[in-house]
Amino acid sequence: MIPCPTADEGPIAAMRNVDFSYDDGTEALHSVTLDVWRGEHIALVGGNGSGKTTIAKLLNGLLRPSRGHVLVKGNDAAKESVAALSRTVGYAFQNPDHQLFCSTVAEEVLFGPKNLGFADAKAVEKADRALSLMSIGHLKDKAPLSLSLGDRRRVSVASVIAMDPEVLVLDEPSTGLDAGEAAELMRALDGLNQEGKTIILITHEMRLVAEHSERVLVMAHGHVVLDCRTRVAFSEPEALHESGLIPPAAIQLAHRLSDFGVSPEVLTVDELAEEVAKVWGARI
Repeated sequence: MIPCPTADEGPIAAMRNVDFSYDDGTEALHSVTLDVWRGEHIALVGGNGSGKTTIAKLLNGLLRPSRGHVLVKGNDAAKESVAALSRTVGYAFQNPDHQLFCSTVAEEVLFGPKNLGFADAKAVEKADRALSLMSIGHLKDKAPLSLSLGDRRRVSVASVIAMDPEVLVLDEPSTGLDAGEAAELMRALDGLNQEGKTIILITHEMRLVAEHSERVLVMAHGHVVLDCRTRVAFSEPEALHESGLIPPAAIQLAHRLSDFGVSPEVLTVDELAEEVAKVWGARI
């Protein structure tokens, strides 16, 4: 993965003492302060209503803070248009139907880069790459809203990738995808991360968090209750359970076996197998 830059460069996005309340009086965020660094792969997790989606919409200007400041590349996001912010922070909605409106998939994915002013050839190049990354080139002449939920999801993600933002925020991107499709999506996102893109993954799929993200932000009742490296987060299951999150089975088993010498800081089935082989091999 891309290492975090020096502090001199500053975070690519940040929140400083941010509160947010919706028009109906619902208080969604309370004094949230956080930094997002270039090249990070972050999982933003928590129970329903914990504030995850509100953070995503604040970062790209769809919402404005009630108090405090949201900074994107050091600039106050409240003074920037959504279009301007979208050049830096791209956001794929939790419900893909909320962002699909064109007649064909090709038009949908091409709309963003053209709207941002890319030259025609460059816009087509970016759209074609996004279609390829999401493996939906064969659907380019289809009407987006006629597709399955999984395919609509991939179209919505492709439309954001095509705009080539520096930060990609994806809200429950695996919804509607089968295991193979979800794995393919995550490989594409990991590849973009390797190129230097910042990935912020909002998900309830703890296996995806364990296998792909390097940092975890845990939300509860509008607060960030845990912000740490992924291995550390999963070594503290009590904090996750308090937020309604259940670690993957491999991690739960590792904790159960920790009394026998297995490290509780495993993240994947392969790591668990290696730990068990090491411990039991040593005893044999």
